[in-house]
Amino acid sequence: MDNKPLIIEQEFNAPLELVWRAITEKELMKKWYFDIPDFKPEVGCKFHFEGGEEDKRYMHLCEVLEVIPNKKLKFSWAYEGYTGISFVTFELSFVGKKTKVKLIHEGIETFTNPDFKRDNFVGGWKYLIHESLKEYLENGKALRYW
Repeated sequence: MDNKPLIIEQEFNAPLELVWRAITEKELMKKWYFDIPDFKPEVGCKFHFEGGEEDKRYMHLCEVLEVIPNKKLKFSWAYEGYTGISFVTFELSFVGKKTKVKLIHEGIETFTNPDFKRDNFVGGWKYLIHESLKEYLENGKALRYW
């Protein structure tokens, strides 16, 4: 069993404030991540969203645990009806004129459902950070909100 946190890092050719908005404003989040109408970047905010494959959908239950504007967002991540709880942290920093995002997902090993195995999270987060968020931030779509 791999108990190490899953870490995905990516540099974006985008202003840090815009990257922060992309991970904390629900109108921007749905353009690259999920549509989460009840999300607010406030400690104690409970939010949920459905995800998974077309034939297997899971309700994600989350709660915002830490917010440091333009630096850090941390929330819990669990599934309705299943054991286990994990924690997702987005850390933002400047790297020259670029913005670095470090995503840390801890506690994946607490999930017992085989659909929630580490490899699935690796693939999902790599797609979301390396492809979906990168394309959103760098292809001009996000700049209209800037």
